[in-house]
Amino acid sequence: QVQLVESGGGLVQAGGSLRLSCAASGIIASINTMGWYRQAPGKQRDLVATITSGGSTNYADSDSVKGRFTISRDNAKNTVYLQMNTLKPEDTAVYYCNYKSRFAYGTRDVWGQGTQVTVSS
Repeated sequence: QVQLVESGGGLVQAGGSLRLSCAASGIIASINTMGWYRQAPGKQRDLVATITSGGSTNYADSDSVKGRFTISRDNAKNTVYLQMNTLKPEDTAVYYCNYKSRFAYGTRDVWGQGTQVTVSS
């Protein structure tokens, strides 16, 4: 079993910054992908960014986060971070941490409980 605990969300003014953290515990596969997704009210959950245990990153295709958000991880702590700069009101959403790893019979896909990010104009 894998558990994810997110932290770092909150209320910030437009132009400000926040750093989200997500700590994984339990049986962590040496090869895994962790990432961040977000869901605004009334919208679907969308990819923000992912990072593999080897350090390869993938960001959402849209220009909505590129250049402003940076994903990183500390494998020794099994923790992934999302540094969010120059925040905009449209970044307001619940941010969810995700963990994926493969095992013999399929894929383990685990979600955190979510952390609210609210950006005021």
